[in-house]
Amino acid sequence: MEIIVLQHIKVEDPGYIKDLMIKDGFNLTTIELDKNEKIPKDLNKFDGMFCMGGPMDTWMEKKYPWLVEEKKKIKEFVIDLKKPFLGFCLGCQLLGEVIGGKVIKSKKSEIGMLEINFLKKKENDIIFSTFPEKIKALQWHSYEVVNLENNKDVTLLASSPNTKYQIFKYKNHAYGIQFHIEVKNTTVHEWGCVPEYKTALEKELGNNALEKFDKDAKLNMNQMNEYSSILYSKFKKEILGI
Repeated sequence: MEIIVLQHIKVEDPGYIKDLMIKDGFNLTTIELDKNEKIPKDLNKFDGMFCMGGPMDTWMEKKYPWLVEEKKKIKEFVIDLKKPFLGFCLGCQLLGEVIGGKVIKSKKSEIGMLEINFLKKKENDIIFSTFPEKIKALQWHSYEVVNLENNKDVTLLASSPNTKYQIFKYKNHAYGIQFHIEVKNTTVHEWGCVPEYKTALEKELGNNALEKFDKDAKLNMNQMNEYSSILYSKFKKEILGI
């Protein structure tokens, strides 16, 4: 399997899911856009695309001009080529924008180990049908996707009290996941070193919040790794077809 991974900062990779893909012998092509690495012109050779999080926002095209090309490539991959896609956090928002939604600043940031509630439609979903009705996962975002209601090809699968589109899918091959279950034991500490993330964390949870957040994440890590394993195995079998 040939998988292209779009990264916006070195410390945000597919994490635990990356380890599973490597174990299965997948060939990963990582494009770090913040380092001005270019997305290949020919996307046909890739079986799937992962689009990760980052400290920038979808509307920051003047500051990060590569966002323009990235959106075009996601559109080509998801809409034109109809190929498998998983987007996490910023990657979720980029997918939402590409398929006709809008990304806005949330009324309240979601940072911490928080609950996500599944909707009834998840019962028939090829990836999330076996997930419990409610899960706890790592959140670290201040923006969200809105205005996808008019796209008949979009299915809302999960929400939280503050964010409607926590999980949505476009047709049956592209998923946006606003939260993080792909994280590992080292993730929170590494992300806490990113100035934009540290600022948002301390604004939401107070000074010296990183240590508590790291502890909370580690307490829930086994569960998140289990969810990542289910997500990956279903994505591999039901969407990639292996």
